[in-house]
Amino acid sequence: MWYYQSKKDDTEVIDKLSELAEQYPTRGFDEYYHKIRREGLIWNRKRVLRVYRLMKLSLRRKHKKRLITRVKQPLETSQVLNECWSMDFMSDLLTDGRKVRVFNVLDDCNREAIAIEAGLSYPARSVIETLENLKQEIGTPKYIRCDNGPEFISKTFVNWCKKNFIEIKYTQPGKPIQNGYIERFNRFFREDILDAFYFNDIYQLQRLADKWREDYNFNHPHKALGNKSPKEYKPRFDEEFKFFIKSEHNKNYLSNLEVS
Repeated sequence: MWYYQSKKDDTEVIDKLSELAEQYPTRGFDEYYHKIRREGLIWNRKRVLRVYRLMKLSLRRKHKKRLITRVKQPLETSQVLNECWSMDFMSDLLTDGRKVRVFNVLDDCNREAIAIEAGLSYPARSVIETLENLKQEIGTPKYIRCDNGPEFISKTFVNWCKKNFIEIKYTQPGKPIQNGYIERFNRFFREDILDAFYFNDIYQLQRLADKWREDYNFNHPHKALGNKSPKEYKPRFDEEFKFFIKSEHNKNYLSNLEVS
């Protein structure tokens, strides 16, 4: 017995629907079909609908979020304090499974950690509160270097920077090395604190972070700074340098410097 085998070549229809779905991803079948007919393509409606369903275009498609185009910003070394601050977030879990976020702020000039703040959530308004506290203590920077996180591209943060005449230097998406100072700092903090301890609440984390930040600023040597700590390389106030000299932890270090 002989049976007829249909020969369907829907390549043209598939290509056309793919083109329309790419140009108009939020439209439906009727819009696509009428556009096809307006172009003079006399294809049967049932045929186009059959291909449309086979391609599963009737389902809601997930669209990639369009990232803002950023210009590459050179990672320059600041020569004076408060010229450029680097900022970034870190994440970890408490013992009860709750997520905790850590907001780090670094001065690029002497690599000083000027803020390490922990919280269960850290929206843009919390970022502004931290920066306002720093503004009262040490002033504001000329530039801020950060990534394209939702807290940093929010209107709240952008408007605050405009109000305080601060230029934002965004890194390019997927290029964390463009914010290398804070990324290196994050590695030390994760190895010494986040990966080394378990935390029952954010208060335990904050207490350890404060102690670690003080030790980092006064005692952590940086090769780029001639193996000096941030406070030793360029103290922010005269009292800080006096504290460094009087510190018992640094007497041996200072005696070795005098010998050398």
